[in-house]
Amino acid sequence: RHIKYRRQEIMAEVVEEKKLDTDSKRIHTYPLIRHSDMTEEMKNEAMELCVTACEKFVSNNENAAKLIKDTMDKKFGSSWHVVVGESFGFEVTHEVKNLLYMFFGGNIAIILWKCS
Repeated sequence: RHIKYRRQEIMAEVVEEKKLDTDSKRIHTYPLIRHSDMTEEMKNEAMELCVTACEKFVSNNENAAKLIKDTMDKKFGSSWHVVVGESFGFEVTHEVKNLLYMFFGGNIAIILWKCS
């Protein structure tokens, strides 16, 4: 009986590990803000703009980035910079209270910053 109990315990651990693996690979379809120092109002407007651009240009990240940049330049003054894509690293210098780093659609990352 002791051996049988130990086997069930190991099986429970394996099931728990599989459960953790599926949780870590969950695709988030909602916008997920990773970092921002923007005011709450600006952050919400920028996030909604990023979502709209990514939904409008599903297969064209360059057009999505251009729409975001042009809109932010008009609304909050120039010079905004935008990167939309997957699997990239970054290090930027930005004006205080003008940075947004977020994810959308699971694997699309968007970084948006102002630097004059």
